[in-house]
Formats: sequence, C-alpha cells, structure tokens
Amino acid sequence: MTPEEVGRRVVALLAPVEAVASVSGGQGYARATVDVPPASWADAVRAARDDAELGFDFLDWLSAVDELADGFDVVVHLWSVPHRHGLLLRTRVPRAEPVVASVVDVFPGADWHERETHEMFGIDFAGHAELRPLLLPPEFEGHPLRKEFVLASRVAKPWPGAKEPGESEAGGGRRPVRPPGVPAPGEWGTTPTPAG
Repeated sequence: MTPEEVGRRVVALLAPVEAVASVSGGQGYARATVDVPPASWADAVRAARDDAELGFDFLDWLSAVDELADGFDVVVHLWSVPHRHGLLLRTRVPRAEPVVASVVDVFPGADWHERETHEMFGIDFAGHAELRPLLLPPEFEGHPLRKEFVLASRVAKPWPGAKEPGESEAGGGRRPVRPPGVPAPGEWGTTPTPAG
C-alpha cells in the first residue's frame, strides 16, 4: 500500500471519528501520518494492528513533542513487517492536563516508551500499571524534554567555543541570541563568565 492508501484506510477504520491523514517524508521514506483525538488514541492503535490490510504488527517507538501553548503531540510509529509500510499516529493532549490512554495492552513493548515519555514530558498514560522512573534518579525534579525546562549545565558553564549562538565575526549590528534553555542574566543564580 502507498502511504496515501494507508492513511485513507486508517481514517476509514476510525469513522465516524474525526481523524486527519497526511503524508510525511519524501519519496522512499514517505509515511502516512494520521491525527486522531485523544479519546480515540488506543482505539486507533488497536485498529491499525488488527486490520488485515494494514497489519501493523510492530511498535517501533512512542514518544512526544512539546508544542508549547498548543500542548503535547503523543506520537507512535507502527510498522507492518509483512506489508513493509509504516504509520505515524499522533494525538494532541492539552498542556494543563496531559493524559492519554495507555496502549500497553495493544503492544506490550509500549511499556518502556510510555514510562520514558511520562518521565521526560510529564504525560500520564491512563491504565498504565506502573509509571515509575526509568532513566532519571528518584530525587530528580521536573521533566527535561519540556521546552520550558531550564538546562542547569548551560547556566553553570558557558557556551563552548569562541562565540555565543547568534554572534558572528562579521555581524556587529546583530543582537546576540541566548541558546534555548538558558535564562537571561540575573534570572537564575550567577551570570556565567565568558570563556576567554
């Protein structure tokens, strides 16, 4: 099946759910991408696995993308070993209450991925038996893959190299830009001294 056919098939399986299909990637790496509402997340993953034409029998990965004020996109990449086609399935959860259904009962291998996503983004997976820490020490506070998370190492240690991001040899009139995750001078602790 072509990526377009895969996308149309997934949308047809989910009707009357308002799912939207598109194709991402180019030429040989194109994948169908289907956006579904959070309430249909687990049903969409199950439908993609159980449909004989699609046959998505392998969960490649599951993670999230921080879309700032828009919330978080929870994304899963499924692959069909016999049919050799893939699917990116996405749903958007609100930042204020990031919760989506667990898919561990559909793909047991999602357990690790959901634990990591919970730990790194703070997204809860309803129905997951044990969202305990996986990668970070128990005393760690915060969710390091959220865009508002301040990178303490960037405050304590100056940017490596001769120039800060945004500065250039020729530019004199360009305003320096702080790297992502680095607070303005005086906002947190002491101001790092430039490498020299």
